[in-house]
Amino acid sequence: MSEGLIIFFLTGVVMILLFIVIYQHFIYTRGIEAKLKKISRELSALLENDSDEMIMVFTDNGTLMELCGQINRLLLDRQEIKGDFKKQEIASKKMLSNISHDIKTPLTVILGYLEMMRLDRPEDETLQKVEAKALQVMELINQFFTLAKLEAGDTDLEISKVNVSELCRENILNFYDILQGKDFDVEISVPEQDIFVRGEERAINRILSNLISNAVRYGSDGKYMGLTLRESETHAYIDIVDKGKGIEKAFATNVFERLYTMEDSRNRRIQGNGLGLTIAKNLAVQLGGDISLDSEPNVKTTFTVELKKFIY
Repeated sequence: MSEGLIIFFLTGVVMILLFIVIYQHFIYTRGIEAKLKKISRELSALLENDSDEMIMVFTDNGTLMELCGQINRLLLDRQEIKGDFKKQEIASKKMLSNISHDIKTPLTVILGYLEMMRLDRPEDETLQKVEAKALQVMELINQFFTLAKLEAGDTDLEISKVNVSELCRENILNFYDILQGKDFDVEISVPEQDIFVRGEERAINRILSNLISNAVRYGSDGKYMGLTLRESETHAYIDIVDKGKGIEKAFATNVFERLYTMEDSRNRRIQGNGLGLTIAKNLAVQLGGDISLDSEPNVKTTFTVELKKFIY
């Protein structure tokens, strides 16, 4: 065999070996990249779903195994932090519930004394103002107490078959004198055939009362109140509509937050104690439903209650 042929053969062997090395490196790199993408996808899914699961990736690569181990340690720390936060949150809500209950007792006594004093001096304007403010404080305490019980999970709602059509009619009638006194144009659309939902009568009454009251109080500029009951195959929807100042889109996602108030003097839609909408939202969620808001300022504001229908 000539020297040139030997060199050519050795060169070919070296090229083949080099190709094999490069190919193996490429396959190895692609494998590592695929594993890293899988880890990224699993971690993203865990975070988005707020899951307590761990990252599971099978590999013989020591570096990847160590990376997964460190990520799982962080996930375990996150679980512990979440658990501690939930415990503290529940404890805080129960404490608030207890405090609200304890404040109600002496305030009730104070209101009793004020009422007796006002009977003796019915023309005393100072006593009338004091009693009015005390009643406002009592209402605020009652709402705090209701919300605290809801958030602490101390409110047992007995789910049953509820005629939501009848509740809609009753709640509008309860506000009829107020609406007439404020010269509201009232439109009610409730189907003749009754609609039944899975709910609790007192809770749905509270939701409707809070939403109608909110519309009367803050939508009075539009002099309009609308209530529409509609349905799909699985849900019933109650639209409470007014044509007042409305709520700007920048604030729309915040209106259900506890004690949220909007300080913009040009559009003071959400004021007062800021608890009525929060209570309504909590009740709707506990009934398996929800409340949403769609508002175009100075045109139309709609709060929509969504409840699950009673399926026979």
